[in-house]
Amino acid sequence: MKEYNKNNLFYARELRKNMTPWERKLWYAYLSKYPIRFQRQKMLGNYIADFYCAKAKLVIELDGGGHYEEHQVSVDLQRTEKLEETGLRVLRICNLDIDRNFRGVCEMIDLQVQQSLPQSACSADSPLLRGGREGGHK
Repeated sequence: MKEYNKNNLFYARELRKNMTPWERKLWYAYLSKYPIRFQRQKMLGNYIADFYCAKAKLVIELDGGGHYEEHQVSVDLQRTEKLEETGLRVLRICNLDIDRNFRGVCEMIDLQVQQSLPQSACSADSPLLRGGREGGHK
């Protein structure tokens, strides 16, 4: 999905400058160092994804309390459906999980990326595999 709404350019830049504490933590403590490139506040169609990995076709959205209100749940569901129609997978993560189970969040992201890649691309470069997981991908 290389096309994007150019009207969102200013807003995407502002979001990059003013990341939430949870976005900042996930970006600086994990995704910015991940061996497969992630982008933050990536414009995709009419949307701006919190994080995006083109190689894995993975969108990561961090959800704060407002995302659990009835109207926002509906908006998020529609957004997820539209992104998935283009062949992307959307992973929604609650901000509380960033606070309470950061390692688990990172392991889940790594697993999603590894499952999205061709088997030949899976290697010991995986942060999860380096963390001591045995067996790995063949």
